[in-house]
Amino acid sequence: MTAQAFLSGHIAALAKHHPVDLVVNAPAQSAVGDIQTQARIVSVPIRRKIEPLTDLAALLKLYALFRRERYAAVSSVTPKAGMLAMLAAALARVPRRIHIFTGQVWATRTGWQRWLLKLADRMMVRMATHVLADSPSQRDFMVAEGVVAAAKVSVPGNGSICGVDGDRFRPDAGRRAAIRAEHGIPGSACVFLYLGRLNRDKGMPDLADAFAQLDCQDAWLLVVGPDEERMQDEMQARIGASRDRCRFVGYTDRPEDYMAAADVFCLPSYREGFGMVVIEAASAGIPAVASRIYGVTDAVEEGVTGLLHRPGDVAGIAREMTLMAGDASRRIEMGRAARERALGLFSRSAVTNAWVRFFGQLLA
Repeated sequence: MTAQAFLSGHIAALAKHHPVDLVVNAPAQSAVGDIQTQARIVSVPIRRKIEPLTDLAALLKLYALFRRERYAAVSSVTPKAGMLAMLAAALARVPRRIHIFTGQVWATRTGWQRWLLKLADRMMVRMATHVLADSPSQRDFMVAEGVVAAAKVSVPGNGSICGVDGDRFRPDAGRRAAIRAEHGIPGSACVFLYLGRLNRDKGMPDLADAFAQLDCQDAWLLVVGPDEERMQDEMQARIGASRDRCRFVGYTDRPEDYMAAADVFCLPSYREGFGMVVIEAASAGIPAVASRIYGVTDAVEEGVTGLLHRPGDVAGIAREMTLMAGDASRRIEMGRAARERALGLFSRSAVTNAWVRFFGQLLA
């Protein structure tokens, strides 16, 4: 999912200049879609959760691969894959080792868990020769927390790991009407959309509590994405009497359809590396109501392309949702500004070009 969602464009562009191998947890090459036409696919069972025996086996396979192929560079993304790849690449003496941070798991943890996860990031930084962050505010957060030295970490372009495709994510009256009709949502409704993984770090309980407080019968909530922590039942219980105006949709490979159907995007998250989904929504012409946290503050220009609130501030979320629901002209004005900013600063071509320049200079 990470490779398809974030890396396909970069791999295609890099493959024009360098041979590229993609090491991924995908038993079948077809699982990575069109990437298989641009890169050689190497399957290694790298699991998201900690599984000591499986992780050790993956580490040994990566080490053997790196020793055999003698790569000029190894680049990794996501925490577990990064730890295994950077350790194996350091042991195999790969000369250029790059890890891309897209958020810190420990940012919302406390006590020994925070200390241990933060230590893992520091170790990853030490094993890497170059470190990238996908937003300026994430870079500054990592430096302030003592995870990485300022001289060692950089941000490609203006931020974002992949950039946004303005042709795919755009206002579309036809898709707007079709999705609303499919889910029984009136055409005149103000639709608040959450799209992403459903878990507590994303602020799902806060969003449900805030929606329950809205005194607006025209407001609807559309929740799209895989339910990782059985949040749907809890959210419906919290929403209470307003549950009839809430729709849950599982995983979709067409997020652009749901963004075209919405009026406001909601991201009440507690941690984000950049908030790429906010930029995709912005490209579709919808403003955001989101948490004022590092990463998201790069994706939303407060008061211009959206409204920001403190993470966990249910009253603040409800207040901003009420403002948006009651002011259609403001939503439209912010949506236009959001699309203009998204395409001006975070287009896919601009981000891919920044990646190609980075690797070109690194491998010169």
